[in-house]
Amino acid sequence: MDKVKFTIEYSMKSVPIALLWTYLSTPNGLERWFCDTVKQEGKRYTFGWSGSEQEAQLMAIRSYSYMRFHWIDEKDKSYFEFRIEVSELTDNIDLVITDYSDPDELEASRDVWNNQVEALQRQLGCLD
Repeated sequence: MDKVKFTIEYSMKSVPIALLWTYLSTPNGLERWFCDTVKQEGKRYTFGWSGSEQEAQLMAIRSYSYMRFHWIDEKDKSYFEFRIEVSELTDNIDLVITDYSDPDELEASRDVWNNQVEALQRQLGCLD
């Protein structure tokens, strides 16, 4: 069964882009909201959650804009991406997550991202 691409947008209010980028692009930053542990060797990242690990390859990066990863064990062209967008009208910062999921796991995948990004928003003081 083919995976379904989905995108979720989160308001990060007026968090400085440089601060948000640190949370998205560094092992220490990612460990504060995305996973328990991160090991980085060049473009290979090993993410750890509760004793299990999953490896991803950094496919593309543009500083202060986006990072795109591909899970090493996935044979398809799926990826997950963190993208920072600035609203020209309001100057608010949005974090846009793009990911792929099996159709029957789409809601659960969205819930995982919602929980993880909520932890990020708490860290950055974005929640009301």
